[in-house]
Amino acid sequence: MLAVEAVDLVKDFNETRAVDGVSLAVPTGTIYGLLGPNGAGKTTTLRMLLGIIDPSSGTRCVLGRDRPLDAAPEIGYLPEERGLYPAMHARDAIAFMGALRGLPIAEGRRRADALLDEHGLGDWSKKSIRTLSKGMAQIVQLLGTIIHKPRLIVLDEPFAGLDAINQGKLEELIRREARGGVTVIFSTHVIAHAERLCEEIAIIAKGKVAFDGRVDEARSRLRPIVRLRTRASDGPWRSAIPATARREGHDLVFELPEGGPEPLLKALIDGGAGIETLAIERPGLHDAFVAIAGARTAEAMGQEKPQ
Repeated sequence: MLAVEAVDLVKDFNETRAVDGVSLAVPTGTIYGLLGPNGAGKTTTLRMLLGIIDPSSGTRCVLGRDRPLDAAPEIGYLPEERGLYPAMHARDAIAFMGALRGLPIAEGRRRADALLDEHGLGDWSKKSIRTLSKGMAQIVQLLGTIIHKPRLIVLDEPFAGLDAINQGKLEELIRREARGGVTVIFSTHVIAHAERLCEEIAIIAKGKVAFDGRVDEARSRLRPIVRLRTRASDGPWRSAIPATARREGHDLVFELPEGGPEPLLKALIDGGAGIETLAIERPGLHDAFVAIAGARTAEAMGQEKPQ
């Protein structure tokens, strides 16, 4: 059951190829992330999926329709370029966005009040957009994106410019929608957001898909990391440590050998290593991203490896 399927999407702007053969398969009811640096082709891909622009070649199917615009009433879209009328009250701005999707304005206002109350934001209802902070206005626009109860929500860099508190509110709202069976697609250049939220991701670099699949599948491309501290500095146990091991302070850090933890642990004990600490760490999405897309792409995203 796919909510969105794209096959070999290509988009050329004059002599520039912005998207070069992107294929995606987004299961229904998942939180799906398009992850990559600015300029990778994420926004262009989303706009082709939504039917805002047509591909130069390739096909797409959205909510069972070959023409994405036919599915528009069942889609909520938050573009990268935000836009609300500054003089409108928050409830009216949300209701207006619903009206653009065919929702009667009176019903939109009723739903807007309910949504604001549900998210603990009832005090915002009669406040004009111009009096809200950027983060508050962004939450209001997101509520307007879901006011008509869409089956598919598409968010383009939804966390840009939000402080930590509003990021948390937005993440919880996304999770709530997904728990209700809604499919959520969002683009981001921040690996941590994708790692916290996404079940599946597509890593996009230079207009191409470098990886498409589950987050744990991306991580499984790398072996677990061992962090070891011993009382003894040398001994027969050292033969069990890969030659690629590196020192980080008092710890030895290396990939878990093919045999797994049991042979390693036996060699350390039998060899008199004197284990002080031994931790096996699962690789994070950052490490997987670097392995898949390359360190230069990670640097282009301004991503530093978490400490």
